[in-house]
Amino acid sequence: MLPEERTVDALREAAATCTACHLHENATQTVFSSGTEDARIMFVGEQPGDQEDKAGRPFVGPAGQVLSKALREVGIERRDAYVTNVVKHFKWVLGGRSGKVRLHQKPNAAEIAACRPWLDAEIEAVRPEVLVLLGATAAQALLGASFRVTQHRGRWVTSDLAPKVIATVHPSSILRAPDEEARALAYKGFVADLQVVADTLAGLPPTR
Repeated sequence: MLPEERTVDALREAAATCTACHLHENATQTVFSSGTEDARIMFVGEQPGDQEDKAGRPFVGPAGQVLSKALREVGIERRDAYVTNVVKHFKWVLGGRSGKVRLHQKPNAAEIAACRPWLDAEIEAVRPEVLVLLGATAAQALLGASFRVTQHRGRWVTSDLAPKVIATVHPSSILRAPDEEARALAYKGFVADLQVVADTLAGLPPTR
């Protein structure tokens, strides 16, 4: 249940006990966000992974390392960004060769809908000048099911969510590329999309 006070700190505290869907039953903890509500730029991904579930912070695992590296390359300080996910609990099944590895499962529409009030409240609290949607789940949750990241990535889209809204791939997709050459090409494209973000952010007048 959303708190009466809609600051990021109040939302994070309230979300810690969220039971709006069944995902909290198998998750270690709620993984809410990192960053403060005075951030000019917000990144929204899909959901926490195994390492995020254990640490309680978003994008600290392999995909987070890719994101941090790419941000450094385009001159965006991650500590200046607000980073969150559409879904706040890790959805997983056991698998792998040992049968004991927690493997990511894509959240379904009901789980996304259950978490949507938290994300809407975060956007309202932070009021980002630039909103970056990472991957299809985040983009379709906020821009509609017909939105295709492959067709519109790296291009600004019109939305009431923020003055500037853009979508790109999720950094985990780079890690899933079939070989080193494909990963290098995917990473190059990801950096190019983030360079569009960095150039636009640098040209916006300070409002805070």
